[in-house]
Amino acid sequence: MQRIMIRDNELDFRTKEAYKTLRSNIEFSGRDIRTIAITSSTPNEGKSEVAFELARTFAQADKKVLLIDADLRKSVMREHFKNGKIRFGLTNFLVGHCKIDDCLCQTDEPGFYMIFSGPNTPMPSELLGGEVFGQLLKEAHDVFDIIIIDTPPLGSVIDAAIVGKQCDGTVLVIASGRISYRFVQNVQNQLKKAGCHVLGAVMNMVSMDGNKYYGKYYGKYYGKYYGKYYGNYGDYQ
Repeated sequence: MQRIMIRDNELDFRTKEAYKTLRSNIEFSGRDIRTIAITSSTPNEGKSEVAFELARTFAQADKKVLLIDADLRKSVMREHFKNGKIRFGLTNFLVGHCKIDDCLCQTDEPGFYMIFSGPNTPMPSELLGGEVFGQLLKEAHDVFDIIIIDTPPLGSVIDAAIVGKQCDGTVLVIASGRISYRFVQNVQNQLKKAGCHVLGAVMNMVSMDGNKYYGKYYGKYYGKYYGKYYGNYGDYQ
């Protein structure tokens, strides 16, 4: 097993609370919702960051969590969220070049494990829809409390639907103001047609600049009482 240090992304109070709310909403969806695919309609909507921070939030709630980077076409997870070298990844395992323990990474966050995507492959859809990936999910289900899977944007390729139908639920990340309502509807319908259980959507990249009441009042109120966990009270003034 590889051991890595993950980069500490400094999130503000509201963002941390938003991820806790997302975690709670998933937990209230049912005890059987343990394997969750994360996707988006287009690139650059922040789905990988949502997948990472959601997995980390579950780990901080004393869950044993596995985050799988299944974006085998254009992964950003390795560059954004880890320090140090990764010898093997998901692709290496799926083509039989290593064992699962060789590509599993234990992070410095208690209970938080990751599998990075590995080298590019000319047949990502076939690998993700194959028997080996399905067996990986079954074995991980016996070991981990929560499994989060980052998948490519569904508006570009079909991989997310292939993975999503093997999961207990799928979450769609939507960047505010970036894409049309109709495009999101088409992607959602594609997930449903593939047999995916759509849990809901995450509205990402929402600007709070125009909501001065929320930013000042709630930031001060909660920052005052939880400042030792989320930063100084002065940060919210």
